[in-house]
Amino acid sequence: MRILVIGSGGREHALAWKLGLEPGVDYLLCAPGNPGMAVADGSNRLRSTPTHAVDILDADAVIQLIVRERIDLTVVGPEAPLGNGLADRLAAEGRLVFGPTRAAAQLETSKAFAKDFMRRHHVPTAHYRVCTTADQAMAAIRSGEFGDALVVKADGLAAGKGVVVAPDRATAEAAVQAAMVDRSFGDAGARVVLEEMLTGPEVSFFVIADGEHYVPLLSAQDHKRIFDHDEGPNTGGMGAFSPSPLMTPALQERVEREIVRPVLSGMTAEGTPFRGFLYCGLMLTPDGPKVIEFNVRFGDPEAQVVLPLLTAPLAPMLFAAASGSLRTEGEGFSPRQSPATAEAVALQTSAGVVLAAHGYPGEVRSGDVITGLDEVARDCPDVLVFHSGVKRQGEALVTAGGRVLTVVATGPAFSVAIARAYEAASKIHFDGMQFRRDIGRKALATKPDR
Repeated sequence: MRILVIGSGGREHALAWKLGLEPGVDYLLCAPGNPGMAVADGSNRLRSTPTHAVDILDADAVIQLIVRERIDLTVVGPEAPLGNGLADRLAAEGRLVFGPTRAAAQLETSKAFAKDFMRRHHVPTAHYRVCTTADQAMAAIRSGEFGDALVVKADGLAAGKGVVVAPDRATAEAAVQAAMVDRSFGDAGARVVLEEMLTGPEVSFFVIADGEHYVPLLSAQDHKRIFDHDEGPNTGGMGAFSPSPLMTPALQERVEREIVRPVLSGMTAEGTPFRGFLYCGLMLTPDGPKVIEFNVRFGDPEAQVVLPLLTAPLAPMLFAAASGSLRTEGEGFSPRQSPATAEAVALQTSAGVVLAAHGYPGEVRSGDVITGLDEVARDCPDVLVFHSGVKRQGEALVTAGGRVLTVVATGPAFSVAIARAYEAASKIHFDGMQFRRDIGRKALATKPDR
């Protein structure tokens, strides 16, 4: 099988790494990729992945690449090309693609669509109101409908930064002003969704779907805020761990029954069957799990911590989902091979720490030289470093984005994985580097040494 992975971030690096190791994958290409993907780390853990520069929002250019490279399956990583209709165009050309259509992608590309869809199909979520003008939003905030604390969400894609958890009405009004009047998120903020403030821990749950059937993957917990103790503004994600100790078998069964199945059946009933990764961002409230957001692709940085734990082959699942044959291929599928091998036992948990550039999540600085990667490859055998915001400058690798690297470690217990990740992170340096120092602490507090 010849596979093309679309995207350039840490998620795509992790997907390329996982798929590139699997039997049956003869050739793997990442487009546009990034310079870090094309460099092996000197060990057998992280191999070089060929990359090709292409505008992933230009469907014609992507199709030309697919034809030239004789690609059998295209796996779309980020949300923007899905929202732009790349999967629709590839399917129309008779090309096998793993990723939802533009209509199905609205579960992520429009928060208003997602909320209305959940209401129609009785999927548990927070009380909400869609506002199309700033005056309407301000009036709803001041009415007290949501109490003093509420959540303000830009309707469209905003790179993970369009959500403001407002502890008071003044903060909520400022968020509306920024989104709808100042247009901080461009067209993404033309509408906003106001939501009641839910309470409880957050968990991410992932499935692979073929439009009708699905197979579950592992759970994870993300860390959205920029600073320790969940303080500061939201980001695209500063780290994660997997699996979540909160996702018990009983809870997973409930999530699948109350959320995953109604979503997939509802999408099919509305004529927009969902094929791809379905990411369910959940809050475990006193009333049970409720959806706080959907993503229509694997999360970032969740993908980086989930994929190293998957001991079962991923490529056959993606191929089956793309071709609508998951029911047969996924029968008996388990993310972890059974019986457990010695390797599987050693990879029971993972933790990932994002190393971000100076200024993130605001205006970031680029061009800072990254050092220490060779030392990590040599001295840290249970660690993978996935590249995101990097570029080549002469012989050096330098920063070129907000989230630069994700340092991921595995281990038989969370305490081990976390220690390994931070030991490796301490060997890496670039000017202005910032990272959270409490990634995984929730896992230890919930269920020490899982």
